[in-house]
Amino acid sequence: MTRLPHTPPERAPAARPRHPLGWLALCACAALTACATPAPTIAPVPAVDIARFMGDWYVIAHIPTFPEKNAFNAVESYAQRPDGRIQTDFRYRDGSFDAPVETLHPVATVRPDTGNAVWGMQFIWPIQAEYVIADVSPDYRSTIVARSKRDYVWLMARTPELSPEAYAQALRKIEALGYDLAKLRRVPQRWPER
Repeated sequence: MTRLPHTPPERAPAARPRHPLGWLALCACAALTACATPAPTIAPVPAVDIARFMGDWYVIAHIPTFPEKNAFNAVESYAQRPDGRIQTDFRYRDGSFDAPVETLHPVATVRPDTGNAVWGMQFIWPIQAEYVIADVSPDYRSTIVARSKRDYVWLMARTPELSPEAYAQALRKIEALGYDLAKLRRVPQRWPER
């Protein structure tokens, strides 16, 4: 893992890093620093079957983090590692269907005694962002991942589209979790890719 070079506070650069991963790390730090602020807790589902949850999930709608605010064809993929952690690969195109594919590779740790429904998602060591599986359909075809701060949320499905009825139902669930639906962004999905 590449570590950002140490810079004394009095010499910290004001401009954003030129390397995209450096910029991502700074954004993640800024976003995750706020995690210490107390907030109403999002209730996770009682239990998640980790084996069934693994695989590809198309991001249908989200309140996005900075790197994904213009994501097209966003797909989150999970695979259980031998050490029990979850390898996550987030794949998207930034700004259009024709943009190059970009990927992020965080690793999640399932928090004990949460029924596998609360994860710590790590983009940079040692910070782990809260990742709460707040809803998963009985057939594991759709899910809502939320955070207690109500700053980000992800509606994902096993297919690139949900029926209008399923989408409306998911929006009601997201709103019931305390989110402002005006901040929700529908992720453009077009498959197969060219």
